[in-house]
Amino acid sequence: MTRRITIADIATAAGVSKGAVSYALNGRPGVSETTRAKILAIAAEMGFVPNRAARSLSVSTAQTVGIALRRTARTIGVEPYFMELISGIESTLSAGSFGLTLQIVGTLEEELEVYRRWWAERRVDGVFLCDIGTGDQRLDFIADLGLPAVAVGGPIDGARFPAVWHDDVAPCRDILEYLYTLGHRRVARVAGIPGLLHTAIRDRAYTETAAGLHFTSVATVHSDYTGEQGAQITRRLLSSSKRPTAIVYDNDVMAVAGLGVAHELGLAIPEQLSIVAWDDSPLCRLTHPALTSLTRDIPAYGSTCADALLTLIGADKDTDPPGTEARTFSLQCMPGQLSPRGSTGPAQA
Repeated sequence: MTRRITIADIATAAGVSKGAVSYALNGRPGVSETTRAKILAIAAEMGFVPNRAARSLSVSTAQTVGIALRRTARTIGVEPYFMELISGIESTLSAGSFGLTLQIVGTLEEELEVYRRWWAERRVDGVFLCDIGTGDQRLDFIADLGLPAVAVGGPIDGARFPAVWHDDVAPCRDILEYLYTLGHRRVARVAGIPGLLHTAIRDRAYTETAAGLHFTSVATVHSDYTGEQGAQITRRLLSSSKRPTAIVYDNDVMAVAGLGVAHELGLAIPEQLSIVAWDDSPLCRLTHPALTSLTRDIPAYGSTCADALLTLIGADKDTDPPGTEARTFSLQCMPGQLSPRGSTGPAQA
């Protein structure tokens, strides 16, 4: 058959009512297990695909979750972190027959309006909140809407919905202790966007660790995560009279751009400059030399976030909702591990 298979077609083939088919396909009581198995087998044989819009109306669910990202489409297109995160989210959602809606926004106001519209139109059953900020206005807004949500980042004090996060403190210590052991005393960091929670956590961790290790200097310069800014900041750092002997980048895109600037200036890597990148991706292993990186399983991180959101959505459909504790858990994923490669080595005397 070339047309869409309907419940009526399955009912005719199975010799049952359309109501019985609906009960069987949606896992609801009302038919025997023998009849349910027969209907499901016939539906599979006929290649039946549920109409998501119709199902949404009948069971009050959109079978879709959303992400609104306040980044440019160009930035997201070249940022391995988001691609790996979304791939992990999508793998778990698709296994549960959920779809993913991605919206690019330019401002906080636009993002809040997207959530308001999604909620009013029942476009999504829940959302992921990325790029959690310090004092993030979205947290109470989403909670007040009653829209199930999971924060991709943390930990968040007083959160009214779950947060899934990686430890940012221990990796900062690991990186600086590693560079100190290699003899580096002047270290610079090309950091991420100021105001983001994980940026603030890393800022504090680097400052405290550096003070304990007695570095000569550990300078931090914030950026927008793009390769362009990463290159500009690197060029400025390496052109200073007391240039750093090692640079740490808060993402792999900026690290690759920084490596390019070092080559442009004729610096030998790692003899004259060591480079460390966060979020190990194929980019880090394709450069020459390969970049020392903090390795985290970002697809698994995305999958964990999706599991948390689907659990929350399922709980909201229960007749006896769980208590506050079950809705506001904080889940820490496996910490990142430093993967030394050719871009780091002993500092020159």
